[in-house]
Amino acid sequence: MEITDYVEILRREGSLLADAADRAGPDASVPACPDWQVRDLLAHIGSVHRWATGYVTGAPGGRVPFPEAPDLDGPKLVAWVREGHDALVAALSAAPADLSCWTFLSAPSPLAFWARRQAHETTMHRIDAETALGAGFSAVDPVFAADGIDELLTGFLPRDRDRARTTPAKELYIRTTDAPDASGAGCAAWRVRISDEPPRTERVTATGEDDGATTGSGGPAPDCVLEGPAADLYAMLWNRLPWQSSAAVTVTSDEDGSFARLWRELFAV
Repeated sequence: MEITDYVEILRREGSLLADAADRAGPDASVPACPDWQVRDLLAHIGSVHRWATGYVTGAPGGRVPFPEAPDLDGPKLVAWVREGHDALVAALSAAPADLSCWTFLSAPSPLAFWARRQAHETTMHRIDAETALGAGFSAVDPVFAADGIDELLTGFLPRDRDRARTTPAKELYIRTTDAPDASGAGCAAWRVRISDEPPRTERVTATGEDDGATTGSGGPAPDCVLEGPAADLYAMLWNRLPWQSSAAVTVTSDEDGSFARLWRELFAV
């Protein structure tokens, strides 16, 4: 995906988030974050957007303190979020390709990092705001959803060196059914190994319906398999959707839900 794609997604998702939060009201509960009401969600995303803008607009190599949300509520808090979101979109749109600033995940460039990270951060919290309304969430493009899965599995999980451990070792195979891999030869897929060492993710190409249930990339059969639309898998792996909740997703070898519980415990992001 291109930087301009991420910025356009961020533009759209931030607007959807604010609209949903406005409809839900500040007291509504956020299902995926039990300790949060919508006002907490808004305070968080509004501060995150301003924090990211600080890096994009003027912190070459330096660190930007995380800003505190103002003492606002209701429509004024929503307006504050919209203001910060607009400023971030404008900053990313105007930033030079050779932007130099701090990042915390590997990326082709700092600008690519912040555009991608904020697009996914905002999309996930847009899902939070929509589910606070008591209904499902609106569509996520399959290619973007697969990109968000990849960011989680190859970016965030390897950083979690202390918490993300388990014995005996377990393997999870994830196969999208509607998102091409980078080569275009098949669907995007990953094998994730969780053990007493830092988690390890391997990108693989799924070329047949039985790939995950058998060997995937040629290794032993995985302990659990998730196969389905990228958008559903995206929400599940980011712990925004219960693993057994989508009729379009096949969950293999997790009849008792033990792997799903392990994932929630180890990989809360």
